[in-house]
Amino acid sequence: MGIFRKSLERTRKSIFGRITNILGAGEIDDETWEDMEALMIQGDLGMKTTSLLIDHLRDTMNSQGLTRENELREALREEMIRIVSNPRARLKLHGRELSVLLIVGVNGSGKTTAIGKLAGKYKQAGRKVALAAGDTFRAAAIEQLQKWGERVGVPIIAGQPGGDPGALVFDALQACRSRGYDLLIVDTAGRLHTRYNLMEELRKISGVMKKVVADAPHETLLVIDGTTGQNALTQAVKFKEAVDISGVVVTKLDSTAKGGMVLAIYNELQLPVAFVGTGEGKDDIEMFDPVEFVDGLLG
Repeated sequence: MGIFRKSLERTRKSIFGRITNILGAGEIDDETWEDMEALMIQGDLGMKTTSLLIDHLRDTMNSQGLTRENELREALREEMIRIVSNPRARLKLHGRELSVLLIVGVNGSGKTTAIGKLAGKYKQAGRKVALAAGDTFRAAAIEQLQKWGERVGVPIIAGQPGGDPGALVFDALQACRSRGYDLLIVDTAGRLHTRYNLMEELRKISGVMKKVVADAPHETLLVIDGTTGQNALTQAVKFKEAVDISGVVVTKLDSTAKGGMVLAIYNELQLPVAFVGTGEGKDDIEMFDPVEFVDGLLG
């Protein structure tokens, strides 16, 4: 069983497998379309993406003169793959002395865990990786990142809780340069005290980076909890307003996530999914594969 198929087993059995089940070998009728639409909404595609998908499928079936449910099933698969293939995530973290990857997202999204897993993945690929504990507003965040650093064998550059995150990131960049690290992954706060503005803080950190390393951050990934459904889209819009997001990391896809949110991320936010969390282990993070993802959903 493939990694995506295994991690999406719950959502396939609860929602998307039911779509496959209603598309047997009979003729398509109004009830077929109504059932599909209802299941897609339940699967967290949202109204906007569901309507787009249904409209495209109707056009495809009509233009090609297709009337059978099994033909609709194949058209659905192809259209879903098309949606989650455009745009493609192409992270550019090579070809320079020091590359900087900025990670943003709300607290509780699995952000720190995703950072730890990414650090381990890039280290296994031969990169010399360091982590910067830029969420200085939560002592627990610093401690959690330090534990992940120990777990995957990657050094952590951290300061005191409550310190200036911009200054911490500045020190981390200088340290990486002097010690010969070629990839710095920077954690950031997901929520700040009321006297701070989270988005302004993110802009400030980006500004500090550019003073030390040209064009940094070179990539910025937004971590989204796959179990939060449409609420995650609202969060993503706010982060997009503050920083230039390169792509998304969807966590907890092996949990109760409905999966359809991934299609909404592509359609409504025009953001590619770069990585997905596929389990509890330190190695359970995978580069997003459109075909494997859709086949994992539909079975």
